Amino acid sequence: MGLDAYVTLGHSGLRVSPMALGTLTFGTDWGWGADVDISRQIWTRYREAGGNFIDTANIYNDGSSERMVGRFLSEGGERDAIVLATKFSGGTRPGDPNAGGNGAKSIHRSLRDSLERLGTDYVDLYWMHHWDTATPVDEVVRTLDGLVAAGLIRYYGLSDVPAWYLARAKTLAERDGRAGPIALQPEYSLVERTIEREHLPAAQHLGIGVCPWGAVGGGFLTGKYSRDGANDQGRLGSSPGYAALLNRFTERDWPILEALVAVAERLGRPPAQVAMTWAAGHPGITAPIIGARTLGQLDDALAALELELPPGERTLLDRVSAMPPAHPYNLFTADYQQTTGDGGTTVRPWSPGQLTGASDAPASPFR
Repeated sequence: MGLDAYVTLGHSGLRVSPMALGTLTFGTDWGWGADVDISRQIWTRYREAGGNFIDTANIYNDGSSERMVGRFLSEGGERDAIVLATKFSGGTRPGDPNAGGNGAKSIHRSLRDSLERLGTDYVDLYWMHHWDTATPVDEVVRTLDGLVAAGLIRYYGLSDVPAWYLARAKTLAERDGRAGPIALQPEYSLVERTIEREHLPAAQHLGIGVCPWGAVGGGFLTGKYSRDGANDQGRLGSSPGYAALLNRFTERDWPILEALVAVAERLGRPPAQVAMTWAAGHPGITAPIIGARTLGQLDDALAALELELPPGERTLLDRVSAMPPAHPYNLFTADYQQTTGDGGTTVRPWSPGQLTGASDAPASPFR
């Protein structure tokens, strides 16, 4: 499968590549991204491989990412061929309480500024970057529906929100006849599987496409880190705050990394590639977002589309990274008989494998 094996995003008519190119790395303002020449090479390689799904945000590299994306769109004259996604929520003016968050004032200002940096008059997919814990859900839905009606955005999605928030937004939109979210962008990897409990089942039931970030654990699953710290390289090694935010280097993480490295060695593939294949192949995942600072990193990510994990190796990774049982889901996993009032019909109860990523789970209907 290549980047031109397009899939529909959730219950929509929007067709996207099975991997999105994330542009968090476009720009050097934060000290670890790629300059304009390398970023252009990454963009070109992705496009030549058939990719059409570009993901950025208003705050990435202090706006440099959006400006680069706009520049590359202009140079190639291919705006209509690109599914362009950007985000709001992040604050851009310290001290201004309405320069960030998810209120209507912030959303309108963020979109205006993003369109200017991107050099376009519309965005295909507009993400709410994160829950601000304050703005009512109906205000967000009402505002984004208005932007769809005005033709400034085509669709919208939610990133880094609780599962209940996603469900409420979708339900309110359906109740009021408004445009609802079509996609979800959470973190997901071998070392961060929390979304399997509620987010993935909710997304599948509601017709929401899932475009996760962090499939290589912020770099942890590349194999460049070790327990003794001898090989600490990259952003996690040089930025303790970032590592703490992602909660890496825990006692739970190391056995997962060691198992991944062993599987990668047996397959003759880089660990990051195996980690990406594992994440992309789980039920309910539509299009993981990949990021790269070099062409080599991009090529490794794209090669993950062609890799098929042997069932035994996938099962091994599933087991070593399995989440501990948690209430109330630990109550639903044992088989039992439920007798109904119609004479004794036996019913098999819900189990996590039906929706949340077990190796024998059914494929997502939204891929």
